[in-house]
Amino acid sequence: MAFTFAAFCYIVALILSAILIFFAIYHIIAFDELKTDYKNPIDQCNTLNPLVLPEYGVHIFYNILFLFAAQFGSLLFNVPLIAYHVQRYMSRPVMSGPGLYDPTTVMNADNLTKCMREGWVKLAFYLISFFYYLYSMIYVLVTSN
Repeated sequence: MAFTFAAFCYIVALILSAILIFFAIYHIIAFDELKTDYKNPIDQCNTLNPLVLPEYGVHIFYNILFLFAAQFGSLLFNVPLIAYHVQRYMSRPVMSGPGLYDPTTVMNADNLTKCMREGWVKLAFYLISFFYYLYSMIYVLVTSN
């Protein structure tokens, strides 16, 4: 059993996907608070917008590691979400700072439903990714010579 760069990449991806799971859970809770009127949309957008680019950056970072480690299966597994992130950020509303959520439109029923659905889908994707990376890390550690 040898420790390789691919195993290191999977360990990093495991840790970072756990962080992304917490981001997705926070995303879901934040939009549920908006839906039930527990929080002001301006305050909520001010707390959610700074988390968008770090989430995207973390996801891109460990995929770049997969590229360098020649783990193309894991990279291909993540390409749809990367493409969605790029498309979502390019079609964001015109705002003065970075982020995706505009306080004036986030309370629309269809936008709120879309954001909640996006959070649940990302949570499911990150959970599946976590267990896939765990399996892949064990597989790489056991099969490497």
